[in-house]
Amino acid sequence: MKRPILLIASHAAVLGIGFALGIYALPILTAPLPPTAAEAASAAGGAMFSGQFRRDLKDSDLLHWGEGTVAIGRTRIALTGRLAPGPDYKLYLSPEFVETEADFARLKSVMVRVGDVRTFDNFVVEVPPSIDVTRFTTVIVWCETFGQFISAARYR
Repeated sequence: MKRPILLIASHAAVLGIGFALGIYALPILTAPLPPTAAEAASAAGGAMFSGQFRRDLKDSDLLHWGEGTVAIGRTRIALTGRLAPGPDYKLYLSPEFVETEADFARLKSVMVRVGDVRTFDNFVVEVPPSIDVTRFTTVIVWCETFGQFISAARYR
């Protein structure tokens, strides 16, 4: 009787681990080629502001973090750095600095979503003409699917 229970438990554990690894690996496998550091730096050339993504923010952890310099311009936001891989990352602008999921939820109604972050080593996101980056102070990377805070940088 113990053997079938052990087999079921071990197979369920392996299935669970495989599923979790698949969720983690799929965004990495399907991501487009990231911009080179030179391309990200070129996109950041007309930046009005800059900030730093840091790993030591309150809700950043082993699987949810960003590091590097983010440059904010009227037409583009560019990161020269890295993000922890994950699915469905969105770039937001906020009027206040945010470093927790609770802060994000509290302020989401006054934030604006800029666009999708599709790469994890450097990124360039186009800013729609309807968004005035000077009305905000902070850029945030957020995982929409899982409601996870990834990183934020104050730029003014």
